[in-house]
Amino acid sequence: MNKKSYIIDAFVNDRFSGNPAGVCVLDQWLPDDELQEIARDNGMPETSMLVPQGECWQIRWYTPVCEVDLCGHATLAAGFVLFNILGIQNGQVKLKSGAGDLTIALDDDYLILDFPARPGKPTKASRLLLDAIKTDPVEVIAGVDIMAVLGTQQQVLAFVPDFDRIRQLDRRGLIITAPGDEADFVSRFFAPNIGIDEDHVTGSAHCQLAPYWAEIMGKNKLLAHQLSPRGGELICELIDDRVFIAGKCRKAD
Repeated sequence: MNKKSYIIDAFVNDRFSGNPAGVCVLDQWLPDDELQEIARDNGMPETSMLVPQGECWQIRWYTPVCEVDLCGHATLAAGFVLFNILGIQNGQVKLKSGAGDLTIALDDDYLILDFPARPGKPTKASRLLLDAIKTDPVEVIAGVDIMAVLGTQQQVLAFVPDFDRIRQLDRRGLIITAPGDEADFVSRFFAPNIGIDEDHVTGSAHCQLAPYWAEIMGKNKLLAHQLSPRGGELICELIDDRVFIAGKCRKAD
């Protein structure tokens, strides 16, 4: 059994930005508990597991505590490994995943994910959510995650998470978002129930964010900044029911 492991920073915009991801390239699948142990041992927010399948690759994603159905930054990191380390030449890789067929394309310094759009629906703010965010949101959108829309970028930056209450929300995690000062929109993401208190940069959350802000702003191509302590930059484009998410990667120091 061959196994090659890498640590890659995804969605970087300067040296100390981006979300570190583990990338583990296998020649065949290991038992689920061994895959989980690899991810736990890596200690990264998420680790992508890759196994070749003909001209495609199968991909799965693990946090240190569980498998998840979709992960953006660890997929972007996987693309960096496939193109820049393993030397795939054709400029596009097809992936088979539990979230359906995905692709990663290489365009100069950028990697571009082709992911499913996951728009949510407006909903009433629950008492639990209001207690968790300690402010009245402009709007609340329920989808894979609960998304609280705030009025300003400064409110997103100043938000102090209440992890005990966030754990009680009946979704994967909590997105806090607002219009950006230097970007079209900004966000932060919290998912303590899957082992990630605050994620540095969350590609999959933008499958919900991009459809919302595209409708609000009346345009399909958007620049996004995630305002975690490390931070990161994403370029999102909504086309029909797909979200194309572009970002840069580098091998971790």
